[in-house]
Amino acid sequence: MSKIEWTEQTWNPVVGCTKVSPGCKHCYAETMSRRLKAMGTPGYENGFELSIRPERLEYPIMRSKPTMYFVNSMSDLFQEGVPFKFIDEVFEVIESTPRHTYQILTKRSEIMRDYFSSRTVPENAWLGVSVEDRKYGKPRIPNLQSIDAKTRFLSVEPLLEDVGKLSLEGIHWVIVGGESGAGARPMQEDWVTSIQRQCRQQRVDFFFKQWGAWGADGVKRSKKANGRQLRGRTWDMIPAIAV
Repeated sequence: MSKIEWTEQTWNPVVGCTKVSPGCKHCYAETMSRRLKAMGTPGYENGFELSIRPERLEYPIMRSKPTMYFVNSMSDLFQEGVPFKFIDEVFEVIESTPRHTYQILTKRSEIMRDYFSSRTVPENAWLGVSVEDRKYGKPRIPNLQSIDAKTRFLSVEPLLEDVGKLSLEGIHWVIVGGESGAGARPMQEDWVTSIQRQCRQQRVDFFFKQWGAWGADGVKRSKKANGRQLRGRTWDMIPAIAV
């Protein structure tokens, strides 16, 4: 079971990554990879250096229970250095296991767009991009919208500033969350409510994951203490097509 609120399990046929934008500054996967390396966990011998793990391709095949998988919580499937041939193998597993749903999130939207320019997205694969700010995050959205996928989503986490007006045409789901950890950057409530309002206006499902280390009142405390409520309620909407 995953601790990530919007999924059920994680599947990491690739581990390790490199930083490409401000959202990567306090990468939880990098910290976790170092811990796993210190613990001698198989697959993390190289820490957070890119490592392709073909032996993990069979994991979803072996699981009979229909499951929602977050693909590469410890990496980015579309990063430089991951051959398209291996990505093909990942999507062959996805296509061969229609009982599962797979959520694939990337900051390399151009590579994902180019990959699918000559390939079909399996219906059980949800494609998403990270949108942490205006400069780096928002330009990823048109690349995602250009891909013919049944389900597209945005992960607006960590939300680092007011991202302004969003064009959500063809987007089915928006996840929003603040940053956690010792060096977490604060998130303001009006940044979140602006996105929630735009989702409502454009009929897009909205999921509020967390406040993170900074509460709505601007006070820094534990992530658990800050909770997940936005203006008195919990937003756990997911696309109806997932039901």
